[in-house]
Amino acid sequence: MHARRSHLDPLAIGLLLACCLFWGFQQVMVKATLAEVPPMLQAAVRFAGATALLWLWCRVRKIPLFAHDASLRPGLVAGLLFCGEFICIYLGLQHTTATRLTLFLYAAPFWVALLLPLRVSSERLGWTQWLGLGLAFVSMGLALKDGGAASTSEADWPWFGDAVALAAGMLWGITTVVVRSTGLSTLSAEKALFYQVGVSTCVLPLASWAMAESWPQTWSTFAYLSIGLQTVVGAFMSYLVWMWLLRNYPATRLNAFVFLTPVFALITGAVWLGEPITAGLLVALCGVAVGIVLVNRRPKA
Repeated sequence: MHARRSHLDPLAIGLLLACCLFWGFQQVMVKATLAEVPPMLQAAVRFAGATALLWLWCRVRKIPLFAHDASLRPGLVAGLLFCGEFICIYLGLQHTTATRLTLFLYAAPFWVALLLPLRVSSERLGWTQWLGLGLAFVSMGLALKDGGAASTSEADWPWFGDAVALAAGMLWGITTVVVRSTGLSTLSAEKALFYQVGVSTCVLPLASWAMAESWPQTWSTFAYLSIGLQTVVGAFMSYLVWMWLLRNYPATRLNAFVFLTPVFALITGAVWLGEPITAGLLVALCGVAVGIVLVNRRPKA
């Protein structure tokens, strides 16, 4: 058994910040690409490419992916949950704004904080950590209140987009619980991720077909760049880092950092789409920072 750290070190914090920054940017990028590439097709191409890249990575590094280790059942469960999460995300982006979807999606840490301690006693949070988690979430609501409310009126079925975004956050949280509390936690990060992207590669083309999506024959340079970044950086590199972090650090403390992603999404929207950065956003940045410090605070001996 490998040794799991009890708190986040500078390496983990740096990797988390990089992942959250890209994930915030990615939500806006996916939304911008919907005009050219339908949602399920985007997701299918993204995860098919990530599966191929991950397989090549494991071949080069001689990491076994198909050894018999009793991980098949929890691996398939995690894969189906992961796939369901992204079906909800891509559906939601058609009916609500990227910033609102990101806010509801990143309710996932609450599901982790509520459910994981039932399976893993070392993941229990004290009152300080709960206070930090609550502060971070309230801060996100403040940051997205004005911008989300203004843009939602332009979206059709915004309630449906919000609902499936909440469902995506729940599925993400449950996926984390499955990975952390079953035999998947002892696998290599590569194999644990392979279950998730592999199942998604099989299911998402069927979802696209079931929704009668059109499959455009020609894409613009922007569409190729968007799908390429979603595949290489998003579905392969950042998720591989995330799985490695889950294997080596407390999941409840890792999930506190994901509250930075909606902040980064709102900043990206401001830079890309010209949306104003409000005083509420600046207050939220401070609130999220304080919340992260509280969640990762070491208990007194």
